[in-house]
Amino acid sequence: MPVGRRTTSSPPAPVDESLRRLGRNIRIARLRRQLRIQDLAERMGVSRFTVADLERGKPGTSVAAYFGALWALGLLDQADELADPDRDEEGRVLESARAPRRAARPRRLDNDF
Repeated sequence: MPVGRRTTSSPPAPVDESLRRLGRNIRIARLRRQLRIQDLAERMGVSRFTVADLERGKPGTSVAAYFGALWALGLLDQADELADPDRDEEGRVLESARAPRRAARPRRLDNDF
């Protein structure tokens, strides 16, 4: 079985919970705007079944559908912080560990013109 299929058919628990939470949040935003599933689906250009699946947090639903729902609800700007490199502490620590410890020696200039 390919690796990608395992993630969509049986994702790790934290991934599953995050998808469910995002779906719930999208549902709440839709209901607060008094939109039907069909209304949101039309704004997104997808079927109502896709909207229902993303509101349930189904892992097989396209990430484009999740972002499309955020866009249609006017919430896409909140996604800008996802995987923000400035907030990636582990990545920054690893990057600094690979950085040179001292400055490189300056190259001698050849004055032969």
